[in-house]
Amino acid sequence: MTQQTDVVVVGGGQAGLAAGYHLRRQGLDFVILDADPAPGGSWQHMWDSLHLFSPAEHSSLPGRLMPAQAGETYPDAGHVVDYLTDYQKRYDLPVQHGTHVEAVRRDGERLLVDADTGTWRAQAVISATGTWSRPFLPAVPGRSTFAGRQLHTVNYRSPADFAGQRVIVVGGGNSGTQIAADLALDGRVEVTWATQRPPRFLADDIDGRALFDVATARRRALEEGRTDTGGVASLGDIVAVPPVRAARDAGLLSAKPLFAQLTATGFRWADGSQSDADAIIWCTGFRPALAHLAPLNLRDARGHIPTDGTRALGEPRLHLLGYGDWTGPASATLIGVGRPARDAARQVAELLR
Repeated sequence: MTQQTDVVVVGGGQAGLAAGYHLRRQGLDFVILDADPAPGGSWQHMWDSLHLFSPAEHSSLPGRLMPAQAGETYPDAGHVVDYLTDYQKRYDLPVQHGTHVEAVRRDGERLLVDADTGTWRAQAVISATGTWSRPFLPAVPGRSTFAGRQLHTVNYRSPADFAGQRVIVVGGGNSGTQIAADLALDGRVEVTWATQRPPRFLADDIDGRALFDVATARRRALEEGRTDTGGVASLGDIVAVPPVRAARDAGLLSAKPLFAQLTATGFRWADGSQSDADAIIWCTGFRPALAHLAPLNLRDARGHIPTDGTRALGEPRLHLLGYGDWTGPASATLIGVGRPARDAARQVAELLR
């Protein structure tokens, strides 16, 4: 059965909900199709100790401030899930959970969105599927020979799963640093932290509030034709949240250069020495989950979909939201997705009218 609507939003996490809020304000008919069976987006799949970088009042979607969490300056992932659940309910956003979108394709003046529950015929599509469902694993020599357990950030939950084991955490970003700190502070795990380059910690007084201000200043500079400030990347890679500071100050976060290759029982360093490991946690990032857009044939030679803001250059009826700076500065954050969501909804409304 084919159903009709003005706009289909693919993905019901924070970006999809922000899009829904602004589409409602534009008076458009829309539906949000989300693969997860419950609200909360990727936050419901995070590890147990994860907290936001910013206080609640600086971590809000448009129209609704996130309430503070009792006893916590920086809310945990469960609090974010509760907030997104309430946000969806408060604005009565038409989210169909447990719906997997398989393809978006052209059909004359409309776009067809094929899902496992049926097909939608829409005048425009906003893709907001994020990256969590597409973890990236690097092609490290010997990876297939390692006999221990290998998992990605998406699979990590708590140190209890690795009690008494030797674990190597690979990755010098925020996820790798936080997971290495989580394991090291627990005391039951022998942790090796390996990074491709020396880790760069931000100053201890910098959190998500400052990072958003820096990203906003860079966007304004670029829009006004001024010199690129470099944005957040110019300051460092790692936000020193309290657990990271505690592990660092206790001497538990000493990064080693990335190993040369994996072996059946562990890894070999560049100098030829070897170490054993029971498990490897790859905190090596993600790629945009865009397989559903393949029928539109929009990727360039780098596998990227060129955009003007959020609008796909090769298909003006398609907007991409929440994948990172290439679809809007800080658009992969709670507080940062509001502006590009507003712009996308406005442009869709102008297109339809």
